[in-house]
Amino acid sequence: MTQVEVLDARRDASGGYKVDVSRGQRVDRVSSEWFSRPADERYLSLSELARAVGGRAERSRSRVVESALIQVEASRDNPERLSLSLPGAKGPVAPTHWSFGQLASLVGAPAAYLRQLPAALAGINLQYGLSQHRAEQVKTLETEDGRVELRAVTGPDYGRIYDHELVEAVQRIAGDGTGDTRWKVPGVLDWSTGVYNPHVDITKDTTTLYASDRDVFLFLVDDLNPIEAGRLPDGSPDIFFRGFYCWNSEVGAKTLGIASFYLRAVCQNRNLWGVEDFEEITIRHSKYAASRFAHEAAPALLNFANSSPMPFVNGVRAAREKIVARNDEDRSEFLRKRGFSKAETGKIIDAVLAEEGRPPESIFDFVQGITAVARDKPHQDARLDMEAKAKKLLDRAA
Repeated sequence: MTQVEVLDARRDASGGYKVDVSRGQRVDRVSSEWFSRPADERYLSLSELARAVGGRAERSRSRVVESALIQVEASRDNPERLSLSLPGAKGPVAPTHWSFGQLASLVGAPAAYLRQLPAALAGINLQYGLSQHRAEQVKTLETEDGRVELRAVTGPDYGRIYDHELVEAVQRIAGDGTGDTRWKVPGVLDWSTGVYNPHVDITKDTTTLYASDRDVFLFLVDDLNPIEAGRLPDGSPDIFFRGFYCWNSEVGAKTLGIASFYLRAVCQNRNLWGVEDFEEITIRHSKYAASRFAHEAAPALLNFANSSPMPFVNGVRAAREKIVARNDEDRSEFLRKRGFSKAETGKIIDAVLAEEGRPPESIFDFVQGITAVARDKPHQDARLDMEAKAKKLLDRAA
């Protein structure tokens, strides 16, 4: 039986691991989140994040109301502010920037234009739209925090999954996300040495646990338990870590989703480097979304967290050992049969030659060449298409 080694003996003096990030994919989704989040959307532990989104849910109510019965009012005290009178509400409800846009979209009005109008005039336009709204019913999400805010307006069949439900599902496998379990906020790659150090203090600048009034996003890694999947050309181990990120919006800003993968490092800007075996599932907030989350997404996350890395390791090993090309003609034919153009074929072969010092021979060689060329594609669709072809090759080898 093949064993997975825990590579403590191969650590450098800092307690980190030498990694080769020239291989695999670069995934920038976490980095985009990291760049865009202000300090008040960054959390230092899952417990802190859970308290924030859980408390918000406790102060919220969701209900279906007749759109024609919603009254739009311009505040006398503040002529620039609109409020809404909802059926059954105790007082006026203040729409957030997000819910105002949803409300405008539901009635077919341009939100950007309405925001430029005086409140009274914008209110008249919205009121007319609501009176003519053919769908008749809408689902609201109202949250009380000093005043009652309307945080979301959706169709009546919107299947809301609350942000705290996703956070709690992650807590069941990751505890606090700070190292009390094997899953934690990631460390950082030192570009000058090529060493990935998993031991980094969790601060507002390094955390990967985020939440706003519209969404949550979490990224965690198992970077204290490295996995060796084969050897590099110099004989050193090719080291990987497991990772996943997930996201949700309880106000309709995005789907719920979970992505799992193996990666070689995370840099300071929270780009993921050397990513392999990337898998993603998404759930739209349709009528049965909550049931799908309970029966599909949450178990998938638990299975990945507790699964053995051996299928991945064996797949990489099989791809390294499966020789599919012995000469230039074989190499070109192998790639052209799999949908790559003549220009792409040349670039893939050159990429492997530059990285390995020899032309590609095994499936793993071709996969690494394809992902290297994909990284340079300027358009995301073209990049994703090439990466999908690379993954298909690896799956077939396994």
